[in-house]
Amino acid sequence: MNASTDLDTLADFFDRYGVALTSGDVPAIAGCYALPGLVVADTYSFSFTSPAAVALSFVGAAPDYQDREVVAAHAQIEDVQPVSARLTMVAVEWEFLDSRGQAVPGERYRYLLRTSDEGPVICTVIRTG
Repeated sequence: MNASTDLDTLADFFDRYGVALTSGDVPAIAGCYALPGLVVADTYSFSFTSPAAVALSFVGAAPDYQDREVVAAHAQIEDVQPVSARLTMVAVEWEFLDSRGQAVPGERYRYLLRTSDEGPVICTVIRTG
């Protein structure tokens, strides 16, 4: 198994990403993305070409997590599909916990990741449910 499909590497990456998302650590979120990057959903798409653009795109997400009192996020990796030597498509269902330890409805995404010498980075995010 190569670095792009190693489950431990992917789990570590999504653990760091989940902590950054739920803590509102926008610079850490931006550090998880390749540039340029792309986000795709049913009703919109946007791209970003700089860490500042990544940060701006996620500034609005922090209040949503706060409103739902989300304090923790865990990525349940559902599927890993190698695309090439360095690209991997990963299906994830996010499991969230609120400040009372209760489950909060999660979200599903597919992430196209590129593996570099520093580890995986997100090239494209597709919201799937």
